[in-house]
Amino acid sequence: MKKILKGLFKFLFIIAILVCTYFYDDIEKYINNINVLDNVKSTVKYDDDLKIYFVDVGQADCILIKYLNNNILIDAGNNEDGPLLVQYFKSLGVDKFDYVIGTHAHEDHIGGMDDIINNFQIDHFMMPDVITPTKTFEDVLDSLANHNVKFETPTIDSKFNVSLLNFQILFVGDDKCDLNNTSIVTKLSFGDTSYLFMGDATSSVENMILNKNISSDVLKVGHHGSQYSSSATFLKKVSPKYAVIQVGANNSYNHPKAVVLNKLKRICSKIYRTDLDGTIILTSDGVNINFETVKTNTNGG
Repeated sequence: MKKILKGLFKFLFIIAILVCTYFYDDIEKYINNINVLDNVKSTVKYDDDLKIYFVDVGQADCILIKYLNNNILIDAGNNEDGPLLVQYFKSLGVDKFDYVIGTHAHEDHIGGMDDIINNFQIDHFMMPDVITPTKTFEDVLDSLANHNVKFETPTIDSKFNVSLLNFQILFVGDDKCDLNNTSIVTKLSFGDTSYLFMGDATSSVENMILNKNISSDVLKVGHHGSQYSSSATFLKKVSPKYAVIQVGANNSYNHPKAVVLNKLKRICSKIYRTDLDGTIILTSDGVNINFETVKTNTNGG
């Protein structure tokens, strides 16, 4: 009986070797194909380039995101910037917005928003659910009502897609004592590139999102380069190759603060500033990121 079992084991062992030898080439080819696909991931090109305009609106924020025929707006500058922004966006061929995000209810972020609502079709309008008794905020609400545009407040970790642009809401707050900390924080992913838009979120908000995937190629620096944002821990986690600061020339706040600039330099981020560079235009094919700067008639201040 032992001899029979021993012979059977030998037979099965020989069969196993033959099977492995027969399929070895196919298995090797399969593994090589996986490796090739992994390498291709970093070289895929898309049909059109993503463009992000960090518009010069002085001591304020306004960001236009364009891809194919899709347009997304984050903030709309001060009150006096509104008419100029309408003119500039129309010159770029914008006639509607898929999404408009007012990061929070401060005038330097939603001042020109009523002009945007009055002049463009808007599919989705997002802001924090925090009411403020200011004329600027009331003007926004009136324009939304007049054009039947719904006021939406996104939820934390919600996602939405516009064509091949993938957006995630990392934070939205309800702090009535500090509107900066209601800021909608948004991350955009396009191909192998990523972009983080911080609004005016302070370090307390930064701490709340440290456990999320905030690593990004480009950071729109929070609160115009204020010392109350951009903690060293946060910047290290984001590790941006590029940092964009939207800030007014010779502003009374002395933004951006030297301490913030030094922290960005320590992590080797290349810094762009609207006070020095004017409107900053980012272009990406999903792999590479390039910048150009132009002077635009968009700063009403």
